[in-house]
Amino acid sequence: MTLTPVTTDHAVDDDPRRYEHLSTIRLEDPDAVARAAKARRRHPGLKAGRQNFIVAADHPARGALAVGSDPVAMADRRQLLDRLQIALANPAVDGILASPDIMDDLLLLGALEGKLVFGSMNRGGLAGLVNEFDDRFTGHTAAALEALGADGGKMLTRICLGDPDTVATLEATAKAIDSLAERKLIAMVEPFLSVRENGRVRNDLSTNAVIKSIGIAEGLGSTSAYTWMKLPVVAEMERVMAATTMPTVLLGGDPDGTQDEVFATWGAALSLPGVQGLTVGRTLLYPADGDVAGAVAAAASLLHHTTEASE
Repeated sequence: MTLTPVTTDHAVDDDPRRYEHLSTIRLEDPDAVARAAKARRRHPGLKAGRQNFIVAADHPARGALAVGSDPVAMADRRQLLDRLQIALANPAVDGILASPDIMDDLLLLGALEGKLVFGSMNRGGLAGLVNEFDDRFTGHTAAALEALGADGGKMLTRICLGDPDTVATLEATAKAIDSLAERKLIAMVEPFLSVRENGRVRNDLSTNAVIKSIGIAEGLGSTSAYTWMKLPVVAEMERVMAATTMPTVLLGGDPDGTQDEVFATWGAALSLPGVQGLTVGRTLLYPADGDVAGAVAAAASLLHHTTEASE
């Protein structure tokens, strides 16, 4: 029992029962998730010279529901699934990064045919938690991702030099990288140097801090053969990208600027050596004008595809 993905030329359905069948499947036939994963057509494969576009949807699992001034923008699962299906219907979107619950919904909806699939592995560092830097691995495991036929797993790696929980997070991240590498799966590492100010965690987005976080993150694990970086777009991205030889995807975050300003910074960064594409969520799924399809299409137009890669 599946739902045809929403296409870019259809209005979003506001029927509150439109995803009721997902609850029915979960109740009566939970093994349908595994069958859908096994039957799914996989992405044709990564190629140098062809940048990838991955939509991120793992924020709710960490209690991070806010977008802009709306503290619960991502709380409505039906609206989130609507927006994800609009984004994934664009053929320029290569894949998804999601927590297990959202991934399972999308599998049941048949929305991941031919897509790259990345699971979110550590969501334990809840937004606002007293020990938020203890980013425990509460999501996908490497074994679960292998069983799903996924392409890799993503891990948030916040490094706070003043918090002892950082050491445990680094150790757990290194073990996850090794576990993924043993299965020839990509480890997408998202590092930040972070601090706690007035009871809130803040990621240091200065150029030097991002560069330092890369140096720490790319040295985790017993092999870096399958490791990618997931990095913010900051000032002096040339210096940032000079800090690593690993394939790198750019994250969107929750930017303060206008959409045009944000896209301009992405476009400049996408032209740098080593940048493999975008992994963006809130900026595109919840644009200020509400036009998800338009935001996704505009972002897709920034990607670079060489003639050799498309042959």
